[in-house]
Parts: sequence; C-alpha cells; structure tokens
Amino acid sequence: MNVSLGKAWERYVAEQVESGLFNNASEVVRDALRRQQEHLIKLEALQADLRRGRESVEAGRVSRAGPEDIIEKAKSRKPAA
Repeated sequence: MNVSLGKAWERYVAEQVESGLFNNASEVVRDALRRQQEHLIKLEALQADLRRGRESVEAGRVSRAGPEDIIEKAKSRKPAA
C-alpha cells in the first residue's frame, strides 16, 4: 500500500522516528491508525449513551433529584463490607 501524506505529515513522521519513539515510519502510521480507531470506538459508545439518555427522557424516566440530593443519598449508603 502506498500512501501520500504531503510534506508536513512526512516531516512529522520523520521527526517521530528521529525522536526514538518509533523505529520507522510504518510504526508511526500504525500507531496513528490504532489511536484513531480507539477514538472512534469511544465516540460511538458516547453517542450510544447519549441516544439511550435521550430515549429515557422522552419516555419520562427522569430524576428530579438535584446535586445535593444525590450527595446526601450517597452519604447515607452503608459502605460495602
């Protein structure tokens, strides 16, 4: 596979290799792709959580508790043994 990065990205990749963090350009690109994949997985999970939250609100499953109520409830719980 051949990929054209452009001069700015080529310089960046070369700097990463020169820094000693990576052995070669392929490692830099693989690391970048892995990080992008992880980011997209987290983004999809966040979007699913937001969708579930919106569905809960639309279905009327909404708590009217404020921050103080939540803190008091947490304080009143017995610690796990």
